[in-house]
Order: sequence, then C-alpha cells, then structure tokens
Amino acid sequence: MATVTIGNRVVGDGEPCFIIAEIGINHNGDLDIAKKLIGAAVVAGCDAVKFQKRTPELCVPPEQRSLTRETPWGVMSYLDYKRHIEFGYDEYAEIDAWCRTHGVIWFASCWDEPSVDFIEQFSPACYKIASACLTDDDLLRKTRRTGRPVILSTGMSTMAEIRRAVSQLDRSQLLIAQSTSSYPCPPDDLNLRVIHTLRAEFDCPIGYSGHETGLQTTYAAVTLGASFIERHITLDRAMWGTDQAASVESGGLIRLVWDIRTIERAMGDGVKRLYASELPSRQKLRRVIA
Repeated sequence: MATVTIGNRVVGDGEPCFIIAEIGINHNGDLDIAKKLIGAAVVAGCDAVKFQKRTPELCVPPEQRSLTRETPWGVMSYLDYKRHIEFGYDEYAEIDAWCRTHGVIWFASCWDEPSVDFIEQFSPACYKIASACLTDDDLLRKTRRTGRPVILSTGMSTMAEIRRAVSQLDRSQLLIAQSTSSYPCPPDDLNLRVIHTLRAEFDCPIGYSGHETGLQTTYAAVTLGASFIERHITLDRAMWGTDQAASVESGGLIRLVWDIRTIERAMGDGVKRLYASELPSRQKLRRVIA
C-alpha cells in the first residue's frame, strides 16, 4: 500500500484524505488576508495550507513584463504587479510561525529554482510542482534534491509528459494529483476517472486538485479513492484576482471538510455485516429468521 508521510500525517491508501487549502496568491500580497485564510482553513479542519512562490523576473516572460494592468493598487506593469503580490522573507517567517502556532502544515508550489532555495529556509513539510511546471526538468530535479515529499499536479499534461516528470522524481516520496487547468473548470473537463488511470500506473498516493465551482465533484473524487484533495480558498469569490472565482469560501470549506469526513466513515471496509443499529428493524420486520 503506497503511503507518503507529510509532516505528522501519513497520506495514501487506507489513510484519511489529506485536505489541502490552496491559498496560492489569493492573499493579493496582504499578510492579514493570508492569516485570515489560514484561520479559515484551521477552523474548517484542513490538514494543510499551500502558497505559491515565484521569482517574477524569472517567471514573467520578457514580452509581458511591460504590459500595463489595472489593479486595486493602481495601473502598473505586469512585472510590478507580480512583484506586488509576492511575499518576502519577513512575511513567510510570520506565516511559518502562524501555522506552527495553529497546528497546521504549510508548504508551497515553487515556480522556479531560486524559489525552492527561498522556501527551503523554512523546512517545509513538502513541495508541490504546479501543472505549469511539470515539464521543467531542472526544477523537478532541484525540488527532488531537497529530499522532501513532492506533490506533482498534472493539469495541461499528456500521459507521456507525466511519465517523464515522474522519472525525474523520487517515487518513494511522490504524490500525484489529477487536475485540469481551467479556471473555473467545467465539469465535462474534470475527467475524475483519471484518478483510477494514475493509480493503475504509478505506485504512489493519487489525489485531486480541483478548480471547479461547487463541491459535488470533489466529493466524487474522494469516493473514487483520492488520497488527498486540494481546493483553492478565498475570503470572497468576488475579490480581485485570477483564482478567486474558482475558489471555495470559508463556509463552503467547513462543509467540504465535514462532508469528506462523513463520506469516509460511510464508505466502510467493504465487508458485509449485520449492524447493531439494524437489530430492532430485523426483529420487527423480518418474518423468517434464518
């Protein structure tokens, strides 16, 4: 049975679903918003929160750097906007302390190699490879060398690309997420049965990273055997930002975690048995007792 340990949690077959609240860049560069989002994840009972870390000068293509964009902070170049929403060392040190105080695991998806070095200063429980970075072999190898568990997201990828990415990583420390990189993603494009396809080919925990609206399809992923679930979270889906509309607000997050835990209890172990709760009905309604 494939399992990987992330912080104090064992993730994989036979274990409770590992629930990740993806904060990403929904904090809009505001530490207070980030803390409120962490708090919402803690109240809901999530196991972990995840951020995104980029070096804008490396991640923004040269032809896009000077393009202007209207933002809540005024009109600025796209490069300056990306700089504005990035946290530095002091902010992440406070995030690290805040998460430790509240007993929740935190980690990040690093979009470039210097960002791995940056996040490594905080000894994260694991890393995530964003779908956009799945074909970046240098980044994959850099992340592998940390020796920490790696979650590989597979949006916008072919099976051949996924196999190549897996070959660059340590299989004993690998988790793979079925994902579709549309924001928000229509149900017809979620293809949840790929969870089974990935489980059949790769001997590691398989999960689901969703960008859809609503919760129904995430529940379906759990019943299909997803070992971990990741959903973007927000304080308000109407907030400014590219990922807000495909995110779950705090009330929905509470419902999501509660319902996943209920589904897990209801799934059982597959062994048919007579329950004590059935005995009164059996005695009252069954006419012939074998």
